[in-house]
Amino acid sequence: MSFTFDFNNKSVIVTGGAQGIGFQMTKSFLEMNANVSIWDYNKETLELAKTELKDFGDRVKTCHVDVTSAESCMSAAKETGHVDILVNNAGITRDKSFGKMSHDDFNAVIQTNLTGLFNVTKSILDQNLFNSESKHNRIINMASVVALYGNFGQTNYVAAKAGVIGMTKTWAKELGRKGFTVNAIAPGFIETKMTAAMPEEVLKSITEKVPVKRMGSVEDIANACLFLASDKASYINGTVISVDGGVTL
Repeated sequence: MSFTFDFNNKSVIVTGGAQGIGFQMTKSFLEMNANVSIWDYNKETLELAKTELKDFGDRVKTCHVDVTSAESCMSAAKETGHVDILVNNAGITRDKSFGKMSHDDFNAVIQTNLTGLFNVTKSILDQNLFNSESKHNRIINMASVVALYGNFGQTNYVAAKAGVIGMTKTWAKELGRKGFTVNAIAPGFIETKMTAAMPEEVLKSITEKVPVKRMGSVEDIANACLFLASDKASYINGTVISVDGGVTL
C-alpha cells in the first residue's frame, strides 16, 4: 500500500510561514494540493514568499499578522475563510544566559512563542473557522527538543516551548471530542540559513551529538507536519513527536 498525502480542498494556515521551517511547510502543503494562508509579521519576507510561490496561483495567500496582538490575530481571522489545518510555527529567539537576560528578552519570546500561539488559535476558534461537523480538524504546534531537556542560554525559549507542549496536551483533551487532533513537533538541530552561517567546527560538534550523525533538514520537519495533518494520523492526539535524529535519547 502506497503512503501518499493529498490535501485537495483542505485549507491550511501556517504562522511564520514565510521563511525557514515555516516556508518549507507552506511549500510542502501546496505541493500536496492544499490551499495555504501564510500569517507572518515580516512584510518583506511575505513578499519574497509570495514571489517564490507564484506558480501555485491563488492557492496561496499572505496575511500580515502580529501574533503577539490578539486584535491583529482576530482581524486576520475575520478575513480568512474556513480552516482545516492550523500550524502554529511563528517564533523568535533572544538567547542569553540567565544572568544577562533582561525582562524584555524574556517577555518578547514568551509573547511571541507562547502567548502568540494562544492568540492565533483563540481567534480562529472564536470565529468558528473550523468545520464543527468535520473529523479532520488539525492543530499542529511547533515545540522544540530543548523543552524536553533544557538548554544553556535559552531560559525564555525553553520556558515558552515547554508551555507549548503543556498547551498542546490540554487542547488535545478539550478538543478531541469536537473532531480535532492536537499534536506538537519538537525539532532538533535543523539546517537553516541561520545555521549555515555558523563556523564549520561548531556545526561538526553539533553533528557529533546526534546519533544519526547529521543535522535535520527543513523537509524532515515538513514531512512530520504533513503526516500529523493527514488522515493517516487520525488516532494520534496529544503527542509530541521529536524529529531530532535521536539527540534526546
